[in-house]
Amino acid sequence: MTSPALSLRGIEKSFGVFKALGPVDLDLMQGERLGIIGPNGAGKTTLINCITGVLRPDQGSVQFMGKDISNVPPFERARMGISRSFQIPRPFIGMSVLENLLVPLDYKPAVHNKEARALQLLESVNLHQRAYDPSGDLSQLELRKLELARALASDPKVLIADEAMAGLSDTEIDEVLDILMRLNASGVAIIMIEHIMHAVMRFSQRVVCFDTGLLIAAGTADEIANNTTVQKVYFGEQTHH
Repeated sequence: MTSPALSLRGIEKSFGVFKALGPVDLDLMQGERLGIIGPNGAGKTTLINCITGVLRPDQGSVQFMGKDISNVPPFERARMGISRSFQIPRPFIGMSVLENLLVPLDYKPAVHNKEARALQLLESVNLHQRAYDPSGDLSQLELRKLELARALASDPKVLIADEAMAGLSDTEIDEVLDILMRLNASGVAIIMIEHIMHAVMRFSQRVVCFDTGLLIAAGTADEIANNTTVQKVYFGEQTHH
């Protein structure tokens, strides 16, 4: 790993009197697999929205591939190579699975044969056999795969997978993990935000834990699992659900 793909410095965000985030310093290295964990309300979504440009931080800077993108709008960040999948997939119902991918590919003028590229993306997430089926007929797992394929349509250097495995069975989780591992092996740095601990621990080379808007711990999966502070704020919270 060389220079960071993403570098956040002094990021802070408040909503009225409520401080949702910060200050946060965080690097994502090129090609890295980073897991982000933390209880609900810890600031994870606010952080991702600051990275993707949906929210503008009150303080601090966001750098991507060495360039300050703090004032760059979300669509430009997506074009530069920052992409995300959403926790709740919202496909274009009434369109086929393939057509759902042609929509984001229309924003990629350099792609000459869009249908071939769409099929290639579907194959990368094991969904090519459903290409011409209505997107409304997809199972929960297939919807997650389509959501990942749509996020990949912009050829990202960084992919943020936001709870891509919520509600899936263990075998389905394994399938999504395999897809994400293959994408990472192709050179995409991946941030995984996930409540399914065994999945995030298996996937991540490094895990960071947030609580009340602050980064409270960082380390390998084993270090985080054995960190007493993390156990108190996160694992302790989980046992009460």
